[in-house]
Amino acid sequence: MASFGWKRKIGEKVSKATSQQFEAEAADDKDLGDDDDATWVLAAKRRKEVLLEDCVRKSKELKDEGANLAENRRYREALVKWDEALQLTPEDATLYEMKSQVLMSLHEMFPAVHAAEMAVQRNPRSWDAWQTLGRAQLGLGEIALAIRSFQVSLHIFPMNPEVWKEDLSWARKLQEQQKATKTESVQALAKELVQESIPDYDFESDEIVAVCAAIAEKEKALSAAKTMVIVSASGTVETVTEQDNCPATPDETLFIRAR
Repeated sequence: MASFGWKRKIGEKVSKATSQQFEAEAADDKDLGDDDDATWVLAAKRRKEVLLEDCVRKSKELKDEGANLAENRRYREALVKWDEALQLTPEDATLYEMKSQVLMSLHEMFPAVHAAEMAVQRNPRSWDAWQTLGRAQLGLGEIALAIRSFQVSLHIFPMNPEVWKEDLSWARKLQEQQKATKTESVQALAKELVQESIPDYDFESDEIVAVCAAIAEKEKALSAAKTMVIVSASGTVETVTEQDNCPATPDETLFIRAR
């Protein structure tokens, strides 16, 4: 009769030394895999750094080319160069500030204000950007906003004589002129309203005196002549005009007076 026993596990046939060797090889493979991952990450990081360096270098070249064009008054070409540079380095506040200056030279004030605002957003500590923003706002007639921008520029760089003596003083002078002009306009309008509300009529003119005399004569004539309607007993109707100096009336026994 056959006997049955428990089957041994396959792992029990593996010796301890073989198991240790297998674990060591697995650890080596893991270390090698970790090294490969680290190498790949470092390589990707390095490629990104190289790409950024290339973008910065190319952007600087375009910025310098645009500056040279702007100095030669080739403003449109300069804007093209700086727009290409902004595609590579969109956070460069200097590019926006330079672009705003050129747009002001082209008398395009709305885009100039927008470019200066972009420069201030990217570098709020740039006194150049605040000065350029103030000048662009002044070109739009926003005197109060321009004064504030110049004040911020001076707060960042208090020893800047250009902003203090030229920009800010000129903006305040314009503000005073604007206030004086508004005051004169209000006074002139008030004077016109007063003159229109009280017309200057000449009640002693010859025309008015003549009209009044004619009306008086007409009233006098109507009051002097009086008329009455007389109906006789037979039914005859007769209109009689009675003058003040001729008070004679028909016989009342023959007529019935009706008014």
